[in-house]
Amino acid sequence: MGDLLLVRHGETEWSVTGQHTSWTDLPLTGHGEEQATSLAPLLTGRTFALALTSPLGRAARTAELAGVNRAVPDPDLHEWDYGGYEGVTTREIHRTRPGWDLWTDGVPPGAEGHPGESPAEVGARADRVLARVGDALAGGDVVLVAHAHFLRVLAARRLGLPPAGGRLFQLATGTVSRLSTEHGRPVVAEWNVRP
Repeated sequence: MGDLLLVRHGETEWSVTGQHTSWTDLPLTGHGEEQATSLAPLLTGRTFALALTSPLGRAARTAELAGVNRAVPDPDLHEWDYGGYEGVTTREIHRTRPGWDLWTDGVPPGAEGHPGESPAEVGARADRVLARVGDALAGGDVVLVAHAHFLRVLAARRLGLPPAGGRLFQLATGTVSRLSTEHGRPVVAEWNVRP
């Protein structure tokens, strides 16, 4: 059984300011490009049975700079749809909704085509991704290049936790995390690793 490597894209302007970023396709900052390039040594020497990336440019560019060749875009790896909170920071949300928590309170609908997602809806996408990578993991390592909240939900689902269990996994930009197995059970082998 191979390892599942989770790569969070490099820094963007909004990841620096803490703005919720789902469908707004911001490019990597110069530092974000450096972060992505620095990930290559953590991925070199592995032969991936499957490489998938979010369809958004910041993830695809991270995959390219990190040397993840032939990554296939997968729409299910898209970031959590933040609905009406797109571009808004948690601090700004707390001004009108003190105590708001993404993992339990969800988001209001946003612009047309962006109704927002609940943890369960993001979890359903993560489950679809995990079902797709299952056979590939039997043949080797799999790498997924995507976004913080989505990858946190995916890690929770891989470990048998509910989608909201993703709140337990902090994930910085430009990092690699590795989910492996021990005694036939999924485990966290490495988390939030930078070179």
